[in-house]
Amino acid sequence: MQYLTNKIWFPNVNEATEDGLLAIGGDLSVERLLLAYKSGIFPWFANDEPILWWSPNPRFVLFPEKLKVSKSMKQVLKSKDYIVTVNKDFEAVINECSKVKRDRQAGTWITKSMMDAYIKLHELGYAKSVEVWNNDVLIGGLYGVDVGNGVFCGESMFAKQSNASKVGFITFIQNTHYKLIDCQVYTNHLASLGAEEVSRDAFLEYF
Repeated sequence: MQYLTNKIWFPNVNEATEDGLLAIGGDLSVERLLLAYKSGIFPWFANDEPILWWSPNPRFVLFPEKLKVSKSMKQVLKSKDYIVTVNKDFEAVINECSKVKRDRQAGTWITKSMMDAYIKLHELGYAKSVEVWNNDVLIGGLYGVDVGNGVFCGESMFAKQSNASKVGFITFIQNTHYKLIDCQVYTNHLASLGAEEVSRDAFLEYF
C-alpha cells in the first residue's frame, strides 16, 4: 500500500488491492484530483479516515447508448412535472448528496473537505451538477466530474421525491455528448438503468 505525500503522483493502478484500494493520504487539491480522475482513480473515505484512493476492478460504467428506460419511467418523463437543469446550483446538490443515508455506512463520505474540493472543481469548470426541480423546489440531482475524452465520472445523487434522481440521470444521459459514464462500483439502482461492469483495463482505454 502506497502512502502519498505532498508530491502529486499515484502508483500504477495495478497495485490496487483486490477491493480496489490503491493509496492513502495526500490531499484534495485540484491538481491531484484531476490527475486521479484521468488515471481512473477516485477518493472515497469517511470523516474519521485518512484520504483513501480507489481504482476498482472491474469498473461499473454506463454506455449512454445502452441506457434502459422502463415504461413507467417513460411515463414519468412525459408528465412534465419536473424541470431538469445543469449547473444551476452545484453547492445545493452536493450538500443534499452529503445528507443521504446509505446502507452499511454510518456517516457521509462527502466530508467538508470533499465538498470544498469539488466546489472548487466546479468553479474551474470540471465538476458538473444536474438539478431536478418541482415547482421551483430542488427535489433531486447528481454531480460528477468531466475528465475529458468523452468521460463523465459520476460521484453521487440524491432524491427527495420518488424517481427524482432517475429523472435527472436519464435526462442528462439522453442529452449528453459523453461516450462513457463512470459509475465506479456496482449498485442495483444503476444496473437497472443499464450500467454494467467492465475490466479496469477496458475502462482506462477511454483516457
